[in-house]
Amino acid sequence: MSGLKLFHTTTSGAIEVAPSLAETEADVQGLVETHMETLLGIRFLASEYSTGPVHGGRIDSLGLDENGSPVVVEYKRGLDAGVINQGLFYLSWLVDHRAEFEHLVRDRLGVTAAAQVLWSSPRLICIAGDFTRYDMHAVREHRRSIDLVRYRLFGRDLLGLETVASVTGRTPAVRRARRGATGLPPVRGQGGALAELVEAVDEVLLGLGDGVSRVQRKQYRAYQRLRNFACVCPPQKTKLLVYLKADPKEVGLVPGFTRDVTGLGHHGTGDLEVQLRSERDVERAVDLFRASYAAA
Repeated sequence: MSGLKLFHTTTSGAIEVAPSLAETEADVQGLVETHMETLLGIRFLASEYSTGPVHGGRIDSLGLDENGSPVVVEYKRGLDAGVINQGLFYLSWLVDHRAEFEHLVRDRLGVTAAAQVLWSSPRLICIAGDFTRYDMHAVREHRRSIDLVRYRLFGRDLLGLETVASVTGRTPAVRRARRGATGLPPVRGQGGALAELVEAVDEVLLGLGDGVSRVQRKQYRAYQRLRNFACVCPPQKTKLLVYLKADPKEVGLVPGFTRDVTGLGHHGTGDLEVQLRSERDVERAVDLFRASYAAA
């Protein structure tokens, strides 16, 4: 938490809550694994997973993210220059042992989840007390999806996570898609205006900040940091549906524009549905996009 200061305020004054590192690496691992879905948007699968006698290693944590991508999570208590290379070593092993991973998913999460594993974008998340500038440069030279996350403990019950570097192993998110290449399947009779609307949303979501990546699934396209913050579904006849992680209870819902879909089935993730019919609607939705991005 570089530069971040946290204070406990009372009527008599303010007391700084000093940041600290965990006593052991296992403490960090146990804390994250216990709350992995809340903290990272990842369903926990296994801890200290053995890669067998030939490979001779143990993956700290294995999981499956919101879009079905396999995830390797590696931890270090403090600063350790080897965490990225170690994680990449295990990620390569994972990609070479797809059937074994899918069997694990089937055992833990069921047949449906195993059938939907997305091998086009496996991820590595490194969680450590700190990283060097060389680490942050190194991840940008790899073709894998890598997130470097710095942690700090505050007092007895506060945990801070800060993404200090994030890269996608696919086409860089900052690269603008060629005109007309939305990546989402068109609908029959879709006009040029709706296609341009898809591109306008894509441009806004990618421009919200560094480290935004896109994950394409058949039913939706996800935009994510550590977690999804927006899911764009294929265009309907007259509108485009976007699902956000913004809390519907904190949004002034407008009929025909925003809708609370908490508990309702839909493709992608997020409890706030935004209905877009024009580029004017995109402008109205920008603050909601930003709120969802900040929450991811």
